[in-house]
Amino acid sequence: MRQAIVDLYDAYTHSALDRREFLNRLAVLAGGTAAAQLLLPLLESNYARAAVVRPDHRDLVALRVEYEGSRGRLHGYLAHRRDRTGPLPTVLVIHENRGLNPHIEDVTRRLALAGFLALAPDMLSPKGGTPVDEDAARTLIRELDDVAVLADLKASVSWLAARREGNGRVGCVGFCWGGGNANRLATLDARLAAVVVYYGRVPPVGTVPRIEAPLLLHSAGLDARINVGLEAYEQALQEAGKPYTLHRYAEANHAFNNDTNAARYAPAAAALAWDRTLRFLDTHLHA
Repeated sequence: MRQAIVDLYDAYTHSALDRREFLNRLAVLAGGTAAAQLLLPLLESNYARAAVVRPDHRDLVALRVEYEGSRGRLHGYLAHRRDRTGPLPTVLVIHENRGLNPHIEDVTRRLALAGFLALAPDMLSPKGGTPVDEDAARTLIRELDDVAVLADLKASVSWLAARREGNGRVGCVGFCWGGGNANRLATLDARLAAVVVYYGRVPPVGTVPRIEAPLLLHSAGLDARINVGLEAYEQALQEAGKPYTLHRYAEANHAFNNDTNAARYAPAAAALAWDRTLRFLDTHLHA
C-alpha cells in the first residue's frame, strides 16, 4: 500500500479530519471511489482477528473489574495465569485512542499468559465506557481532560499495586495515545518500576528529570508525526542521566504492533518489539 495512503489514514485517526473529507482524499489517492472502498477494510481495524489468546483460554483468569478513579469509578480488564503459585509482577496496559477494545484486551491476555498480572483500564469510563464504533471512541478520547486522565492512571497504579495477586511492583505498557500517556505518567509517578512506550508522543522535555523508571521506547521509522519530538526527548534523557533504550524499526508504520490493522501491522517488527518488551518487564518487575 502506498505510504501516502497510510499517512492519510494516520492523519484521519489522530486529528479532527472528518470521515467525509478522509474518504474524498482517499478516493483521490486510490484512483476513484470504488478503489477507496476496497482499501477501507485494510485500513480499518478488524477485531475479529484480535484473539491471539482466546478470552476463554483455559490457563487464564480474565475478568471485568471496577475500582475508584480520581473522579469516579473506572472499569477495566484484569488477567493472570490460573496456575500462579505466588505474587506476580504487574503491568498496566494503556490503550490506543480507540479505547479498551478487543485488541487491547488480547494484549492484556498475552501479558497474563507470559506470567504477569495485567490490567487494562478503560480510560473512557467517565464517558460511559468504550463504544463499539472506533470513530466514536476517537471522538470521546479527544474530549478527555489530560489532567484527569493522568490522575486516573495514577489511581490505576495504586489499585494494581495493592492487588493480592501481584508483588507490588508495577510497570506500564502504552500504545499510541496510551504510549504518550505512559511517557507522561513516567514523569509523574515514581512508583513505576518499568515503562514501555510504543510510538507514543514524548512528554515535555522539561519534565524528563522527574522520570525514575527505566524506559523502553519502540519507534516506528515511518511515523513522522510522532518522531518529530523523539530526538529532543532522547537528548533530554541523556542529559538527565535517565536509563532508557530506544529501538527504531526502520520500515514500520505507526501502530505496527496492532495485528487487527492489515495496512500498518508489521509482523517482524511486532514480534521483535514484543520479545524485547517481555524481557524488559521480566527484568525490572520481579521483586
